[in-house]
Amino acid sequence: MRDNVLSLRPLMAATGLVLAALTAPAHAFSDDEARKAILDLRQQVQQQNEQSQRAKLQLADQIQALQQEVAQLRDQLELVSRQQPSANKPGGTAGGANPPGATAGDPQEQAAYDGAIDLFRKGQYKEASESLAAFTALYPASQLAPSAQFYLGSSRYALKDFKGAIEQLNAMVQKAPDNARAPDALLVIAGSQIEMNNRAGAKTTLQRIVRDYPTTPAANTAKSRLQLLQ
Repeated sequence: MRDNVLSLRPLMAATGLVLAALTAPAHAFSDDEARKAILDLRQQVQQQNEQSQRAKLQLADQIQALQQEVAQLRDQLELVSRQQPSANKPGGTAGGANPPGATAGDPQEQAAYDGAIDLFRKGQYKEASESLAAFTALYPASQLAPSAQFYLGSSRYALKDFKGAIEQLNAMVQKAPDNARAPDALLVIAGSQIEMNNRAGAKTTLQRIVRDYPTTPAANTAKSRLQLLQ
């Protein structure tokens, strides 16, 4: 039996050599395929990273442009409040904030409105917000109520209470969609939505301005901001 085992050893060794020879090319082929797959994967990852970086840069440019637009909106609000006729000029109120043809029949009502608008004109937005909120609560049916609510929402915007600004200005547009300040109110709403990173909401609001108030200056502004949101 031992002699038989010894005689089989050369045959077993030869068989092992043959098997090794047969399997070696297969292993070499798998390694080549693996290396190629790794190189392809690295190239894909690199391309994706480059595309992602380009997209980030484009988004950063868009965000910067929108921030500039929002800053201009703040300047526009201050300009509206500061460059209008003063309360001492004939037919004018503090800040010139009376909508065309709208006046209060009650002197006390007019005085309350003028005082609140004067605070807004001076940049005292917290006090203006409180006074305007009181006015809209006391005189909800006043001809001056839509204008008061517009400046109330604008005060909230200036105070960075963007949610409060949207709430007040939406209510104003809903109650008085034909008011001369309605498209401007929607612009401030869109600015608030941009500040809150609600780009989809801002886009919808700006499209509404273009659709519902196409001949107003606000529509031209809305068109330029929509291009930044594409």
